[in-house]
Amino acid sequence: MTLHKEGTGTLFSSLIILFLINACLYYIAGTLVMTLVLIPSIVVFGIIVWFFRKPRRTVTPNNNQIIAPCDGKIVVIEEVIENEFFKDNRKQISIFMSPLNVHINWYPVSGEVEYYKYHPGEKLVAWHPKSSELNERSTVVVKTLNGKSVLFRQIAGALARRIVCYAKENETVVQGQEVGFIKFGSRMDIFLPVDAKVEISMNQKVFGNKTVIATW
Repeated sequence: MTLHKEGTGTLFSSLIILFLINACLYYIAGTLVMTLVLIPSIVVFGIIVWFFRKPRRTVTPNNNQIIAPCDGKIVVIEEVIENEFFKDNRKQISIFMSPLNVHINWYPVSGEVEYYKYHPGEKLVAWHPKSSELNERSTVVVKTLNGKSVLFRQIAGALARRIVCYAKENETVVQGQEVGFIKFGSRMDIFLPVDAKVEISMNQKVFGNKTVIATW
């Protein structure tokens, strides 16, 4: 396991801030007070390091499977009207990512990126029903090799402060390739054709690049 490149700036800033806090306390109040603060400072930095971990996961691309694009818990499985791109009925699967989950995002299918759009927005909690419409988010649509399209949406939560998406329209992507990163609590929505067979259940924990969430 290594650290993700998106954590470099955050880790460096956090280290500087924590060092300055402890140095000031040592100068003002002495060793005892600094020691009391040093321990929680180390814990906080350790949590930040853990958040930006990058586990080694490989996937053998399978055109008949849709793989979970992130770690988290299934919070929505329902048929809805997708209004941004398809404007018709789709099966929606939503995955809530807590701050303790790995926050790397991967392509759930192979194919060509036919649509990408970033939307600035609010900071509602990620499990709020309106978060997929009102929060900061990035939408990506991949047309698969069998001609079917999958839309997935990175959604910022109340704690998230930055969505990173590497998708570019018309580029060819491979299932399991990194598509982005969401810093701190967040959610991902996946919209599939209505004939896709869902392979997971509500409240199930899933793992990006490992769990098969649907087939066709």
